[in-house]
Amino acid sequence: MEYDLIVIGSGAAGMMSAIVSARKGKKVLLLEKLPKIASKLKATGGGRCNLTNTLSNADFMTRFGRDGRFMQDALGAFDSKALRDFFLEIGVETHAPDGYRIFPVSHSSSTIITALEEEMQKLGIELQCSQKAEQLLQKNNQIYGVKTQTHTFEAFHVVVATGGLGYPTLGAEGDGYTLASELGHTITELHPAMMPLKVKETWVNNCRADTIAKVELRVDLPKHKKLRATGDLIFTNSGIRGPVVLDFAREVTPLLEKYAEVPLLLNLTKGMNEEQIARYIKDGFAKNPHAEIVEILTTLLPHAISSELCLLSGIVPHAKNKEIKGGARAKLIQLLAWTPLSVTGHEGFKMAMITKGGISLKEIDPKTMQSKIINGLYFCGEVMNLDGPCGGYNLQWSFASGALAGELRS
Repeated sequence: MEYDLIVIGSGAAGMMSAIVSARKGKKVLLLEKLPKIASKLKATGGGRCNLTNTLSNADFMTRFGRDGRFMQDALGAFDSKALRDFFLEIGVETHAPDGYRIFPVSHSSSTIITALEEEMQKLGIELQCSQKAEQLLQKNNQIYGVKTQTHTFEAFHVVVATGGLGYPTLGAEGDGYTLASELGHTITELHPAMMPLKVKETWVNNCRADTIAKVELRVDLPKHKKLRATGDLIFTNSGIRGPVVLDFAREVTPLLEKYAEVPLLLNLTKGMNEEQIARYIKDGFAKNPHAEIVEILTTLLPHAISSELCLLSGIVPHAKNKEIKGGARAKLIQLLAWTPLSVTGHEGFKMAMITKGGISLKEIDPKTMQSKIINGLYFCGEVMNLDGPCGGYNLQWSFASGALAGELRS
């Protein structure tokens, strides 16, 4: 055959597959449909490239939900320590400035891409850009090559590392889903994930750029009340964003296809309940009897949000203690404990960092990343039905699954 391995896609998973295989002495071809490699990797984490994190493998898998155990073999062979060791070996130092998220010391994705590119050149990996894979060639359930728009390349091993549908401006078109489905693989429902959300309420526009720490989000639907997350939240002119929203979007976007809007409840007061909030306000006025209600609340929340919650309760923000009626006070306390918002939409895949859904894990061997349907066909990274939250999870999974696929353990 012309090559031992053909890798389709030059993201984190694809480049790692190519490198691992080439280090084993295999002749490797890497196909990239764009003129340059690693376009999405370059944009990862706002260009800072959060590679992985310091969690144990067990805790790491838990954050992926019920399918997280699928990663056990890949992480067992190539966990966060192995990833850091690999990058150190090719000249990239990493660190965890917050003790949790791991970045290159340069905090630049360009450092990562340059090192990977130089390693591929050193290993003699053949890179062909502007080559879009249009068909996977197979006979008698054995892969034997890839057909692009201009050439046919032959190999008994092919790794599909094409990513998902997020960021189409960076080349994401779902090519891998089409290639896999044409060979009989099942593609689960695809939803945009890790993205800002739009809400119906217009008052959030007056609170934009305010960051609230340790916000708890809950879905307020009878069948989905167990869906919740906690983290930093930012109000925008049309909705909400921030780490907790990016993580929670993967739960909300599928619901938007079932419901016209998805009601959320937000605890903006770091877990305080109604009784604690009532006491907090009472104590605030006791210390300063002439204070305005908004003054008391701004010791708990930013001024703009405090004002808006007062108005939603029917209270003038500059009202004094004696001027606040009992019903309005109770309403304010209720809103401070659980602020309702209604998610009505999002920007779709053009703003989605990752895709929820993909090639069914039931049809992939977790010990090898090889297809259970076609011999010699492997998958890695986001093209599979496995996605995680912010914090280096998805990149670690891409590198680990790419490394395992590159072993070619048929």
